[in-house]
Amino acid sequence: MRLLIVEDDPDLNAQIGDYLADQGYSVDRAGDGDEAHFLGETEAYDAIVLDLGLPQRDGLTVLEAWREEGIKTPVLILTARDRWRDKVSGIDAGADDYLTKPFHVEELAARLRALIRRSAGHASAELSCGPLIVDTRAARVSYAGQPVKLTALEYRLITYLAHHAGRVVSQSELTEHLYAQDFDRDSNTIEVTLARVRKKTAPGLIKTVRGLGYCLEPGEAEPRSAEHGSTTPKTTSNERGS
Repeated sequence: MRLLIVEDDPDLNAQIGDYLADQGYSVDRAGDGDEAHFLGETEAYDAIVLDLGLPQRDGLTVLEAWREEGIKTPVLILTARDRWRDKVSGIDAGADDYLTKPFHVEELAARLRALIRRSAGHASAELSCGPLIVDTRAARVSYAGQPVKLTALEYRLITYLAHHAGRVVSQSELTEHLYAQDFDRDSNTIEVTLARVRKKTAPGLIKTVRGLGYCLEPGEAEPRSAEHGSTTPKTTSNERGS
């Protein structure tokens, strides 16, 4: 799952981005309204954190432009403006949620999880697809009742497919939502990562639809390999920021 953090305070931007990266997300960052507008209209994100008081272009102006362009990505406004009129303006401009500063990053992460799952049509933080369960609160995955140990990239892949279970997801869509903007994207990496996830769960869990992409469908539990262990994704040096 991929996020855009728009915040002009570099320390706060880094704090938010680093925390969310440790939670298993791929994170892009922007420090002004012009850069935010460009990234939001040209890159694929699962959610955006948007500060209002931005240089170059105000956050509300950026949000209104995105919505006028038909960009439906969930947006959480993050701002020091706590007057109810400001909140109303943000919601009316197209925001999906509103969080005022100061705040706890844990609450921000919880609100983002809720936005992402609601945009995909899920009510619960625990995503179930047959024998596969993805607990987005704890960033843990189990298959047929057994924990599955995943890398950060593998976790992002299975989580994205679980949010969109039953739908064929193209390789290009997966690539857009798994990697940050500055990461060297190699399509072969998707195949390798899928192979590792299948090995850790079951060979038939993720179906390959020839010429179209991949689909996670509910089904009966299949035998899985003996790779058990902690399921919290660990971000390696190669995957951080990916």
